Amino acid sequence: MTAILELNDVSKTYEQGSERLTVLDHVSMKVNPGEFGAILGPSGSGKSTLLSIIGALTSPSSGEVKMNGRNVHNLSEKEQTSLRLKEIGFIFQQSNLVPFLTVEEQLVFVGKLNKQGESLRKRAGELLSHLGLAERCSHYPEQLSGGEQQRVAIARALMNEPRLILADEPTASLDQARGKSVVELLAKETKERNIATIMVTHDETMIGHCDWVYRMT
Repeated sequence: MTAILELNDVSKTYEQGSERLTVLDHVSMKVNPGEFGAILGPSGSGKSTLLSIIGALTSPSSGEVKMNGRNVHNLSEKEQTSLRLKEIGFIFQQSNLVPFLTVEEQLVFVGKLNKQGESLRKRAGELLSHLGLAERCSHYPEQLSGGEQQRVAIARALMNEPRLILADEPTASLDQARGKSVVELLAKETKERNIATIMVTHDETMIGHCDWVYRMT
């Protein structure tokens, strides 16, 4: 099986005056299609930095990140932007929905950024229906519950048919029941679509559906 993602000895250091702060120290991992994994650790342990490096938003100080065999940090800025648009779906702690766009428009906007074809509204409708949001198509974010907003964020992340989803504390703003339903949904979509998902979390109760857990201290 060919890994979707491969990290080899990834380190990240920052200079603070005369001191060097090591945030990541030789991190290595492989993530295969259909795997739902978690990066678990307390605040300040480097979880979000690692996710940012995987998503080609931050460069490592050393080591390499390969996605589908390509070293993502050897790509040009334009190629990295294309990678993020076409191959990676992002989900954040807050849903980060655009307040003046309806639920359907949130997805259509992503499709337009990715220059998808004419059937944007059809695809958006199918995704929203699949995730139990068909009746919310014309609603605005303020009209949705927190759990519904995160489900829209998941639909938006899936709109570009990514190979990899990166979810940074997607349950932190939800109560435990809604948080677990979001994690269950992510796990289900990961398996059904044979993609890979990495979830950053500090919450041990959210890792029950994960195929693997990478612990950071």
